[in-house]
Amino acid sequence: MATMVGGAVRDEVRRFYQRFFLDCWPQDTTVTPVSRTVDANHVIDELVISFTHDIEMPAIIPGVAPSGREVTIAFCVVVGISGGKVAHEHIYWDQASVLVQIGLIDPAGLPVGGANVAAKLIDPRGAPRNELLGGRLDAGLG
Repeated sequence: MATMVGGAVRDEVRRFYQRFFLDCWPQDTTVTPVSRTVDANHVIDELVISFTHDIEMPAIIPGVAPSGREVTIAFCVVVGISGGKVAHEHIYWDQASVLVQIGLIDPAGLPVGGANVAAKLIDPRGAPRNELLGGRLDAGLG
């Protein structure tokens, strides 16, 4: 969803996955599950995905040549179920963090967490929180 690519009907979805998604991940890609939530109509996965940006990735970073840089991002995948079949799949990620990690934007002065966002999911006691608040835990509370 961050790049507004994909498909809306069966044939479009099939083409998208075949041409732009399934075979467009670097060979060193790792997926670390963080959590899964399931109900009658949805499966929701929270994941951390890491890779070296050494190939074109049209679904994630369309139109951007490989940077050779390492990327670690938090993903959220929401699969909707209707009548026992997949009705939709929505994938969300922090595109600004990806662009920082591949060197396309400078995070200075921007509210961007970079790889620290994904690291925090894996180790909640790791990277410090609230750095973008200037260390003030009470920011905006009056």
